[in-house]
Formats: sequence, C-alpha cells, structure tokens
Amino acid sequence: MDWMIVKRVFVGGGKNFVRGGAVSAATVLVMTVTLAIIGSLIFLSALLSFTLDTVKDKVDISVYFVTTATEPAILAVKDQLEKLPEVDTVTYMSAADALTAFRGRHANDQLTLQSLDLLGYNPLDASLTVRAKDPSKYEVIVNFLDASPALSTSGTSIIDRINYDANNKQAIDRLSLAITATRQIGLAVIILFVIASILIAFATIRLAIYTSKEEIAVMKLVGASNAYVQAPFVVEGIITGLIAAVLVLFFFWPATWYVGLKTAAWFGGFNLGQYYVSHFALIFVILMLSGILLGGVASIFAIRKYLKV
Repeated sequence: MDWMIVKRVFVGGGKNFVRGGAVSAATVLVMTVTLAIIGSLIFLSALLSFTLDTVKDKVDISVYFVTTATEPAILAVKDQLEKLPEVDTVTYMSAADALTAFRGRHANDQLTLQSLDLLGYNPLDASLTVRAKDPSKYEVIVNFLDASPALSTSGTSIIDRINYDANNKQAIDRLSLAITATRQIGLAVIILFVIASILIAFATIRLAIYTSKEEIAVMKLVGASNAYVQAPFVVEGIITGLIAAVLVLFFFWPATWYVGLKTAAWFGGFNLGQYYVSHFALIFVILMLSGILLGGVASIFAIRKYLKV
C-alpha cells in the first residue's frame, strides 16, 4: 500500500469538506438530526423494553392451599410445577411466613392486629407463587393445575384457589404491540431523514465535483484511476458523518442527564442519563458506524451518478 496516495486521498477529502463551506455545514446539520433520531430511537426502545419487563415482573400466579394441606404435599406440587418447561420460578410461602408478612404490612394498624390475635389461630393459607418464562404461558400453567389437582390422603383437592388475572396478559400483549408499532414508526422516520441526508450529500458532492472539474480533468489526463479520483469525495462524506456523530454524542450527554433527572420517577426508575453512561460504548459504535455509512454510501452513490469526467 502506497501511504503517500492514502495521505493525498485524506488530505483531498478534508480540502473538499472545507471548500464546501455552507453546503458542507448544511449536510452536517441534516446528518446530525438523522443520527439524533437514531439515538433517540435507541433510548425509546430501551425505555419500552424496561417498561415491558417491569410489567412482566408484576404478573404471576398465586396458588393457595387449604389450611389442612401438609407441607410435603405442597412441596410435591411445587416440584411438579418446576418440571414444566413454561415455568421460570416457583416460590413457596408457608402459612407461618404469610402471617409474619401480614403482621409486617399492618404493623401500624393496631385494630387489625388485635382482631387477628382474637382469632386465636392463623387464618392465612400456605401458597406458591409461580412465574412463567413468557406471559403467554400462564394459561397453560393454570390449565395444568386444573387438570391435575393435588389430592390429599382423603381424596380431596388441597388447592383452595388460584389467583390469576387474564387481563394482565392482555395488557402485556397490548404493550408488546405498542412497542413493535413504535419501533416501526421510528424506523420509518429514520429512513425519511436518511433519504434527506443522502439527497443533501448528493448536492454537496455534485457541487464539489463541479468546482473541482478542471482538477479532476487534469487528474484523468495524467492517468489517475476512477477509484483515486472518487476516493477524496468518499472521505469527505465520511468526515461529514463522523462530525455529525460527535455532535450528537456531545448533545446527548447533558440532554439525557437532564431528562433522566426529571423523568426517572415517572418512568418507574428508568434513568436516561444512567442508561447513556452504562451503554455509551454501544451508542458510540452505533452512531459512529451510522455516520460513516451514511456519509460514505451517500458519497459513493452520488459519485457514481454525477461524476462523469
């Protein structure tokens, strides 16, 4: 590789960018907006995924057992549930643990505690809390419990009741559809701005070719290849994309921290500033590659179409 040629290509690309003046600045501005939308879509996708995971974590099945159910019988049901491929975790809470938790939740409600003491026994049931790997599988688990009831030695079911709200699954399904629709709309917006950026890049390259047509003609006469003539314009497009990516990265730093401080409580604990810092490497790579591809590809297509020397 001839490093002198490489140096000339990069120097030529830099000169083309500087000579572009206002047109180059306009191209940077449009690419900055495009990359900012791409970055915003990353944040929006992370927020929606966080919200969906939060909702999923709050959905479960509670299986309550009759007060006469023995612990070995309940643990046997737990073992059966854990063998199901749809089940993620099964948590056992004894009647004594349920009573302790109840007293803790009502520590400031003396009337309730006194009423509980007057009963003279533990009215709470032992239970199993079942979480599925996927919200769509909860109905399968409920059907399994209905079809295979756990029986006591007397032949009666030891399951008192099963608490599961099917509306939770519908809410999760609707949220999933909303996330998919939002991502599709965001992708469509990005495509529109990418097209706008490419069109402006076309104009920039065409203007650069027009102002450099005599220089290009001389290069052609002395035997320069098409690749050598076109390379500086590709470098110019890449420089434009990189500058736009750097501007977006600098803009996101204060913007995400400000928005994160104002909306963390509203978003259920999701902080945009913390997400930006923890995923900076990923966002950096995505924006830099997007800038390079946007600028470089736009320049390549513009040169193929308009460079006729």
